[in-house]
Amino acid sequence: MLGVLYAAFGAFTFALNNATMRRGVVTGSVLQGMALTVPIGGISFLVMAIAFGALDQLLVFPTAALTWLAAQGVVHFVFGRYCNYKSNQLMGVNLGAPVIQLQVPFAMMLAVMMLHEKFTVLQAIGSTLMLGGAFTTQANTGNNKNQPLASTSKPVTTSTGPAGPHAKHKPTFQPQVFSGYMFAFGAAACYGASPLMAREAFLHAPGASTVAGGCLAYAAATLVFSLALLKPGSWQDIKDMKFENLQWFLAAAVLVAISQALVYASLAIAPLMVVTPILQLSLVFRLFLSQLINRDHEVMNGAVLIGAFTAVLGSILVSIPTDELATLLSFPVPVAEFLGYRLAGR
Repeated sequence: MLGVLYAAFGAFTFALNNATMRRGVVTGSVLQGMALTVPIGGISFLVMAIAFGALDQLLVFPTAALTWLAAQGVVHFVFGRYCNYKSNQLMGVNLGAPVIQLQVPFAMMLAVMMLHEKFTVLQAIGSTLMLGGAFTTQANTGNNKNQPLASTSKPVTTSTGPAGPHAKHKPTFQPQVFSGYMFAFGAAACYGASPLMAREAFLHAPGASTVAGGCLAYAAATLVFSLALLKPGSWQDIKDMKFENLQWFLAAAVLVAISQALVYASLAIAPLMVVTPILQLSLVFRLFLSQLINRDHEVMNGAVLIGAFTAVLGSILVSIPTDELATLLSFPVPVAEFLGYRLAGR
């Protein structure tokens, strides 16, 4: 039961992290957000390593494991996070999250290709649902694909007719769907490849602390990200950060560290098949949190809701082992055999 609660809180804090980061990049830049979240994430993992007595584990990783961890940190915390934040900035969390959630079938595809893990009919159905959910969210977004990111204004009408020249204007978010899509797919690819890299790292260092591994991954990510600061104008961009944005970015940095710690804690005491589906609820949490925090900066309609819940259902079907689901729901033998039929893998 405790593992389930950890996973649920992990999904909630991860969703809250996305909502706060989205609020920050509405008027701030992606570079500003990453300048805080990447190093603060590394510091948070270092604190956890000290608290859990795993600091000495930093020295037990062989060269091969260090290489995989460094690659995982750069791919996940630099490239993946940049694509995630940029997608959020361009088209909002509600439209981008179901696309980024495709990281689950992408990770499975890599596992089948590189580790020869099995891919069943049930997982194919789940992947199809996730892909369908991702595209469904884009329905009814209007003709906003080529509109600028900055909010536009429209006059407010009153009971006596259209407002005059001094009337108040309400900002209207115009999503850049195509470019947002591209960055969302990039984030899904990076986040999908990341677990495979982490797994390879720990295969070369069996028994090593995962928290210590996270420290090393974040250290590599921070080092590579620091190279971006050599670009002319980068430091000035960070210095120009508004105090309001600073608060949102700091909140996002702390929340992402908390969510990662909760995921580790849930996996330590609960089975993967229990934790993984619960974590998919972050997509649902994001919808409600975005309405609470970013109502004027998100797209919300029936298509978004249907797409999000379809993607959640698909991710659950992909995540749960077919035989476990068949046993849990007492499927008839022919149905269980059909859903468990291997389309690929050993």
